[in-house]
Amino acid sequence: MKKEKTPFGYKLSKFILGPIFKFYYCPKVIGKENIPKEGAIIVCGNHMHLYDQCLPIISTKRYLRYMAKKEYFDGPFAWFFKWVGCIPVNRSIKDTAAKEQAIEYLRNGGAIGIFPEGTRNRTDQFLLPFKFGAVSMAQKTKAKIVPFAITGEYKFRSKNLTVRFGEAFEIGDIPLEKANEKLTSVIASLKMQSLQGQKK
Repeated sequence: MKKEKTPFGYKLSKFILGPIFKFYYCPKVIGKENIPKEGAIIVCGNHMHLYDQCLPIISTKRYLRYMAKKEYFDGPFAWFFKWVGCIPVNRSIKDTAAKEQAIEYLRNGGAIGIFPEGTRNRTDQFLLPFKFGAVSMAQKTKAKIVPFAITGEYKFRSKNLTVRFGEAFEIGDIPLEKANEKLTSVIASLKMQSLQGQKK
């Protein structure tokens, strides 16, 4: 098993931008001990803001490679997404090349970050329908899924921005539809816990 080294760009960006992000947004991190320190994992959560990937990244010392839409690699900040090792995904097609790249990384014991909703949720729906990529890759690689939910607002010195991690679990051999239902249910429950906590 070949373990991929953490890119210098990822280390430097986290070292410089991590403390700035924490100071500016004051995020509350709950359950980060649920993120395994080794072994293949897929970190999955709801998606509401451009900066959502920052919360799992600051919550673990592991190198977390995110799957990001291809458009990010075509814009002025393409260099940054390449620098930190993101995997580009063409959402207009069934991007098997991106999936295979992620699967290979997982088979080498890596950590992948993915938003099963596929895009930011700008609707009134509690969660958008989950795509099957996360559970499919977890089943093929026997990677554990680490669910999380993000609630609150990205405001200066935010009083409610929260990321809550649940217990890691394996998909096993259950049908992907059932696996996706389980993942959706777990993330919905984590989101509800945080929202109820904010009301107290």
